Amino acid sequence: MVALSLKLPRHLDARLSAAARRRRTTKSELVREAIESHLGGADIAAEGSILDLARDLVGCVEGPGDLSYNPKRMRGFGR
Repeated sequence: MVALSLKLPRHLDARLSAAARRRRTTKSELVREAIESHLGGADIAAEGSILDLARDLVGCVEGPGDLSYNPKRMRGFGR
């Protein structure tokens, strides 16, 4: 990550600090989010693999591991 320095008016720093406390995050993270939002960062793909993005969901559902190994379960699939 690259470091960036900037000067803020006191009132803007106070608002940024308050928002960071409310969201329980850092001022740096809020500034990064604001810049991405302003520059259209929503179109940029998130870093990491799909597994990284869905890591909290892995294992949250119970059931057979892979239905494709059981020919009976695949009968009629795609019709």
